[in-house]
Amino acid sequence: QLVLIAARVHPFPFRTRQLSSLAPTILAWRRAGKIGSANIKSGQSKRLSALFYDGVVMVHYNQIQQAVFLSRPNRFLAEVALNGETVMAHVKNTGRCRELLIPGTTVYLTRVDSAMRKTQHDLVAVQKGMRLINIDAQAPNQVFGEWIAVGHFVPGLTLLRPETTWGNSRFDFYWEAGDRRGFVEVKGVTLEEEGHVLFPDAPTERGVKHLRELAACQREGYEASIFFVVQMEDVQDFAPNDRTHPAFGDALREAAGAGVHILAYDCTVSPGSLSLRRPVPVKLEGKASCTARK
Repeated sequence: QLVLIAARVHPFPFRTRQLSSLAPTILAWRRAGKIGSANIKSGQSKRLSALFYDGVVMVHYNQIQQAVFLSRPNRFLAEVALNGETVMAHVKNTGRCRELLIPGTTVYLTRVDSAMRKTQHDLVAVQKGMRLINIDAQAPNQVFGEWIAVGHFVPGLTLLRPETTWGNSRFDFYWEAGDRRGFVEVKGVTLEEEGHVLFPDAPTERGVKHLRELAACQREGYEASIFFVVQMEDVQDFAPNDRTHPAFGDALREAAGAGVHILAYDCTVSPGSLSLRRPVPVKLEGKASCTARK
């Protein structure tokens, strides 16, 4: 039984023969520097890693503990009640999260054993009613990068490079597949209202800039995509948050008109993991559309 489990769960980037047989070039790419995972050499890889389990790529956290949110002194820190004590935790999302981080709410922490840290915990997930929401701002890029690397999104992938500059923007991923080439910008979504999810939860001029640059990439012959990772499960649809930032909604619709692919996927979320689940309908102007890439 232990051998079977070891054969099916693979901490990235160390692949077993079983995983390498599914994507034989991935390991060589990683060694050659053609693909990579952020922070893989740092201590963070000990508490946040991508796993491949029965065909599912997931972000996994170690040493998860349940706590109760008390307050947020600033955007980096949260005061929580843990095991009868009040402790400070690092919030892995600098967004507002006002509808999530409410006093008395159940939250989930991952323990960080590092002498370099002032806090010993990271706050990574929040319980909102019956819905569990991952709020780790680094998780969407991590899970998407590994998901595309093992053969999803673009068939015949030959190059995957994170954090690539084009024009005046730096996009999350650049890829090549034969004669095809493209850029992907990844955004995490945590704002939910009655089953509908929205982005952004606060004005983002950087997001508007990325959309305009993606449209320019598309006009130059690249395949440009924006990929929204909905950090929760079982939502009805995704839409731009025109109420909070109308300019982002306008830029998203303009990008779609220019041919930029607008994609959204929800996630299976547990206190200690997150994995891409299935496509979510994208609603730009009244009518939802759904585009899936396998």
